[in-house]
Amino acid sequence: MTATQRLLDINRVRELFDLRGSLMDRTGGSYEDDPYPVWAELRERAPVHKGTLHQLTGIDDPFAFQGLPESGRPHFSVFTHAACNAAYRDNTLFASSPQAVDFDSAPAVVNSMLSMGGEQHRRYRALVQPSFVPQQAQWWVRHSIQETVDTLIEYILQQGQGRAELNVDFCAAIPVLTITGAFGIAVDRALDVRAALHDPPALLEIIAPIVAARRENPGDDLISVLVRAELSEEDGTRHRLSDAEIYSFALLLLAAGSGTTWKQMGIALTALLQRPAVLDAVRADRALLGPAIEESLRWMPTDPMFSRWVTRDTDFFGTHLPRGSVVHLCVGPANRDPARWERPDEFDIHRAPRASLAFGGGPHICLGMHVARAEMMTGIGALLDRLPALRLDPGAPPPRYIGFYERGATEIPIEFG
Repeated sequence: MTATQRLLDINRVRELFDLRGSLMDRTGGSYEDDPYPVWAELRERAPVHKGTLHQLTGIDDPFAFQGLPESGRPHFSVFTHAACNAAYRDNTLFASSPQAVDFDSAPAVVNSMLSMGGEQHRRYRALVQPSFVPQQAQWWVRHSIQETVDTLIEYILQQGQGRAELNVDFCAAIPVLTITGAFGIAVDRALDVRAALHDPPALLEIIAPIVAARRENPGDDLISVLVRAELSEEDGTRHRLSDAEIYSFALLLLAAGSGTTWKQMGIALTALLQRPAVLDAVRADRALLGPAIEESLRWMPTDPMFSRWVTRDTDFFGTHLPRGSVVHLCVGPANRDPARWERPDEFDIHRAPRASLAFGGGPHICLGMHVARAEMMTGIGALLDRLPALRLDPGAPPPRYIGFYERGATEIPIEFG
């Protein structure tokens, strides 16, 4: 039995990767409606509206969305592709954080590269960017993605029932094992990382010993990359990263790497399984798998909104935005903007390629997007290769899309063979 197989405490996996569970309480995990018709109406009325996305959608629950930033500030939501794209590309006017990063304070995801702007963000991102470029995707596949996918499918086949659940039992494990493996975290601690995502001190108890060990003996992992990296300051001086700087990178990458791709993979799988003719076409012509994944990203991005802070008074697409206000870039409705895509509400894998905003845009475009694509390509491709006649289980409740600020599928019950 491999270490990955020993990890498969399915009950714990299901608890930690439940869209309706405690980790999702702050982002509207219990939301079960389809918000896109309301978002389409809002987009038609104006590019920018005053208010948060959930308020504008008709949800006024002060307890369901505690994850939103800066409740005391004015809030605006942006709905068109053109307006969202313009905001992403102006990182000076639309800052990623209301304050500077302070490495002397307690390590946290918000106190990391995610919150940096301008030259500081460029210099820190440049340290890890080479590990996430498209040419490195196969390193990730060889290093951990392929082995994880193969082990999970073996687990499904060994059950001998011709049935399985794919969203949590398959999709959820792939990203968390990929990112923890890339950090040199032992397989049997991977779920501990997921459990500790909202408890930085607990997460640092796992990370700190690895950082110390890699300072003594660097290896072939991301912590070693950070330990060896030298940061160039604006005055030209160079220095190795401090423990606090490495911790900030680690917290951000572990949170991002383990928390989004599993939901997007579940969305893509559900979209295909609900359209058997499309699934058959992808099975017959594997060149269609990439376009199918890209269409899932456009059609239903798992994170339909990202926030920015306005640094000066400005008029933006017909709306005055005061300095200090929060602007929510609503990529969900922007990705279905009929000004950019014909029949935008249809899931169509044969669309002419056109970039969406599923991974954001501008200087802060998602660092791990190529790894996420590699995870989805490897995972879904392996399912098509190894589970003959893969289809939804007609005797089980069909999957549904739920969640608000983090969208995903419910259980995906399938039959095969």
